[in-house]
Amino acid sequence: LRAAPPHCHRRTALERVEKFLSEIYFTDCNLRGRLFGDRCPPVSLSFFQTPRRIPYDEAVGQEFRPAKVGDSFGPTWETCWFKVELSIPQAWAGREVHFVWESDGEGMVWRDGQPVQGLTKEGEKTSYILTSSLKESEPHSLTLYVELACNGLFGAGKGSMIAPPDPDRRFTLSKAELVIFNRDVYELLVDLEILLDMAQLLGEENQRSFQALYTANQMVNMCDVTDPSTFPAARDLAAAIFSQRNGESQHTIHAVGHCHIDSAWLWPYEETIRKCARSWVTVVRLMERNPELTFACSQAQQFEWVRTWYPGLYTQIQEFVAKEQFIPVGGTWVEMDGNLPSGESMVRQFLQGQLFFQEQFGRICSEFWLPDTFGYSAQLPQLMRGCGIRRFLTQKLSWNLVNTFPHHTFFWEGIDGSRVLTHFPPGDSYGMHGRVEEMLKTVKNNKDKGRVNHSALLFGFGDGGGGPTQKMLDRMKRMSDTDGLPRVQISTPDRLFSVLEKESSQLCTWVGELFLELHNGTYTTQAQIKKGNRECERILHDVEVLSTLAMARGGMFQYPASQLQQLWRLLLLNQFHDVLPGSCIQLVVEDALQYYTGEQGVWLGGHQQGNVGAEPLCFPALVTVPSMGYAIVREPLLPPQPVAVRKQEDGSIRESVPDGCYANQFALFDDVPLYWDAWDVMDYHLETRKPVTMLLKPLEITLAGGLRGSVSFSLQIGKSSTLTQEIILDATCPYLRFLTQVEWKEAHKFLKVEFPVQVRSTNATYEIQFGHLQRPTHWNTSWDWARFEVWAHKWLDLSEHGFGVALLNDCKYGASAHGNILSLSLLRAPKSPDATADIAHHQFTYAVMPHLGSFQDAGVIQCAYNMNFPLHAVPASSAQCPAWSAFSVSSPAVVLETVKQDRTHQPEAVVVRLYEAHGSTVVAWLQTSLPVKEAMLCDLLERPAAQGRLPLEQRGMRLSFTPFRVLTVLLLPPA
Repeated sequence: LRAAPPHCHRRTALERVEKFLSEIYFTDCNLRGRLFGDRCPPVSLSFFQTPRRIPYDEAVGQEFRPAKVGDSFGPTWETCWFKVELSIPQAWAGREVHFVWESDGEGMVWRDGQPVQGLTKEGEKTSYILTSSLKESEPHSLTLYVELACNGLFGAGKGSMIAPPDPDRRFTLSKAELVIFNRDVYELLVDLEILLDMAQLLGEENQRSFQALYTANQMVNMCDVTDPSTFPAARDLAAAIFSQRNGESQHTIHAVGHCHIDSAWLWPYEETIRKCARSWVTVVRLMERNPELTFACSQAQQFEWVRTWYPGLYTQIQEFVAKEQFIPVGGTWVEMDGNLPSGESMVRQFLQGQLFFQEQFGRICSEFWLPDTFGYSAQLPQLMRGCGIRRFLTQKLSWNLVNTFPHHTFFWEGIDGSRVLTHFPPGDSYGMHGRVEEMLKTVKNNKDKGRVNHSALLFGFGDGGGGPTQKMLDRMKRMSDTDGLPRVQISTPDRLFSVLEKESSQLCTWVGELFLELHNGTYTTQAQIKKGNRECERILHDVEVLSTLAMARGGMFQYPASQLQQLWRLLLLNQFHDVLPGSCIQLVVEDALQYYTGEQGVWLGGHQQGNVGAEPLCFPALVTVPSMGYAIVREPLLPPQPVAVRKQEDGSIRESVPDGCYANQFALFDDVPLYWDAWDVMDYHLETRKPVTMLLKPLEITLAGGLRGSVSFSLQIGKSSTLTQEIILDATCPYLRFLTQVEWKEAHKFLKVEFPVQVRSTNATYEIQFGHLQRPTHWNTSWDWARFEVWAHKWLDLSEHGFGVALLNDCKYGASAHGNILSLSLLRAPKSPDATADIAHHQFTYAVMPHLGSFQDAGVIQCAYNMNFPLHAVPASSAQCPAWSAFSVSSPAVVLETVKQDRTHQPEAVVVRLYEAHGSTVVAWLQTSLPVKEAMLCDLLERPAAQGRLPLEQRGMRLSFTPFRVLTVLLLPPA
């Protein structure tokens, strides 16, 4: 007799299948409970503990003590090495055998001296496959070592993920055993999981939902969990559903394995090195079993770490790169912050990254990869194009707090007109798990459906590493071309972008910055890191200029190329998008500041700039004053500017301030965001403004006049902080400086300084990398209002026709201009993830500069450079050479930003980088007194451009600029 067809009640059928798969309910009789067969404990388990992260060879020589499952280890950041002796029972012949390890910490399995598998419970990786079918010839007894980091996938936050780490946390070992893994049960579980998701998510209006549900229900009927011989017929039912194909118009999802590893965040740099190894060795194991798997991996620094510390693993990675499975992407040294690094720093991110990938893998990257960064400068498209990149991938704008970004695939146009094809994975994540829900969201959420029919899905655990799992791959195999679901294919970034390029004729264009409407507290948090960044950018600039000029003058001086590369790489590392923004734990802050100032630091290197290399530098002076015994060196090399200060009859600085208002007004705000403490400042903080008015020391004259006049005073800020300021006016200087020192001891407060000005304009101008852009001073729309706190580099300006006021700074980035009030953000005091953030002594300078005419004509750009790059005074004995001018530029619109040694040509070859700073089309003549045989235009990777040769004429080299264009010129000396 045939059984009657089931009359399923939808809800009960769904829940029936759920319980059949449950890890919690009915595991004594459901399918899930049969995933593992017999179990066997280790023959012995022993450990030793160390506060250091030590190499394998040192670890195995230590004295190990007995340990057992259930023991706890710690505290946080310690390392435990376990010696695990195993013996596989003879009766398990022919079975798949796993070593299962579950603990609260992150583990790495070592076998025969090599890392072989990462084990992180939070990343769904708790087993190492010893054999897929145990053969008599395979070893039945073996010894493994497990290196256990006493931290989780996301560090060790006390109470919440982003809370400061709990220094006393203990990490428990809950499982360490051999098990038989029932592969047939696993495959059936994945089949049923996909069918259940289809039944639930496609909805009652979709016939495929019911087909999936009825099939799953039949499979449960068919399966006798005690009799594996019933499984194949049940799997055939699932296969029939998965083999029903889509129509030609179905959307195609390009699935790419990924493993976003923050180079530092809730853990220190040293732990990131191990996270890379744990994650990447797991990927290599997966590739061995799944030759179709592709894995996109960014950040040259992380490759360099693995190359240095895990050479055996690195060799395997190189092999999979050659097979085009392990795919380097991004082209930068790290996934840097997209707003705060200088233009030259961004160039060096690409230069160092692309050179590394070229040297190590024989190719440069064609996609810029920055999925987790807090906004993207409008200068990035030009920098990408100049470094061989025409494609860009991110997803972070999906985090916008106010406005939904209107595109997922589009052209992004920068301030110079450069365009790059940009893709935001429509699932709005870089850490998908290969679930049906994610595939459906990818199609439904896609803002450009109808324009393009392909999109990316990045799958794998991320942020703390982890990467893809076998289950993710197996889920997507079943969805490759199943009616009712989008097509899913394992793909590569190149395949995705290639097809998007073919479909690009109907794509829209977004012009200007990609502003993230969240995390705008990162422009201010951890002020010492930001000051270190600005200072070290200046120092490396100056050392390169002076070294290049010294080299060009001949003699025994050797350009310190290797030392400069090392220092640049340290600076670039600290520009990672959780370090420079300040959204990191105290351990990372300590690392970062040590890199700026310690033994390997850039500041130390900078302080030795008079003696870099084997011979003392003979500083070539642009202006010498021998009678004073000093040489004055002007950097960077800027054309002379007329000083545009209002004459007395036209007004004064005081008259730039509206009646009844106070300039240089400090204001304190409550600063309690919704969740992301170090990251966010919310709009409602503006409702809590309290002017700082409590004088500790009244205004007094400190210098009465002559070449310099100054006054000073002190204020009480909040309950326990103090501010002392010296206001300085120098003769012929068009701006008023405010030298500021703060003892900052606040909690959840935000300190700003405000300048109400007698100017009316609907837009303010802010300096960005190699240029500037305008943002509204009003809140007409939600897009305007979402920019209540923005970023700038060395200056911002508010101008009307004929007059304006600029606000300059030497190490600040947060700013705003609302109505007629210019505001500079000075200090924050978040408590997560670093409870000590910014509680310190701070010193910084800002300046106010009223000016006639436009900010371009008044020299605001040059003045901001002058304040950030002060004159160098060195003993005249170091500058015996006569006064000379190394370079001159004919146009005040063009800034000569960088002078350095060429990376590939003869050592005396020089590279200079210039940019148009005013936003104008201009021809400029570059003259140099250096011996030059040949000059040619290059890209930002210093590769000569086709037909880029520049004639050497009497007036110099003729350079044509369009607004904000960056030009790089290679100067070759005579043979």
